[in-house]
Amino acid sequence: MPTDRDPETPETPEAAETAEAPEALDAAGADAEGDDAAAAHSAAHRSRRPPSVTRDTARPEGGGRAAPGDAPAPARQWPLLTVLGLAALGLLIVGTDPFAQSFRVGTILVGVALLTGAVLRRILPSVGMLAVRSRFTDMVTYGIMGTLIVLLALMVEPNPWLKIPFLEDALHLTIT
Repeated sequence: MPTDRDPETPETPEAAETAEAPEALDAAGADAEGDDAAAAHSAAHRSRRPPSVTRDTARPEGGGRAAPGDAPAPARQWPLLTVLGLAALGLLIVGTDPFAQSFRVGTILVGVALLTGAVLRRILPSVGMLAVRSRFTDMVTYGIMGTLIVLLALMVEPNPWLKIPFLEDALHLTIT
């Protein structure tokens, strides 16, 4: 999250002393303490090297509010709540086991929740806390995981709804 701090403002008092008077350092470089002044002068000029300690991180692309700032918190985070609600519904169906195919249907709902996250991440400019990484990385991650969960849920024994030979072989290889 970006801060209001001026990037040219030094972090430490020592850096503040050297940054406030670079002209004085140039003049001091000519006297007997030239080496110390030159070192302080070079410290005052910032390097292009990234800092060794990160103090802040940038918000992911599209990580802004999904609704105006005066809206209540649930309305501002509706994309995340939609995905979490679908996943929670799927887990509730799996956990309560209310009908014969509840494991398959609940697991498919979890996969559909991830696919919904990928679609929302693609079509909406701002998705709130659903944005974790870059837009492309989020879409690929949510899409691949959602697709695999749905495909594996469709292949669950007994009586699979879908047969994909190479996935069956991979599944049997990991189980046996």
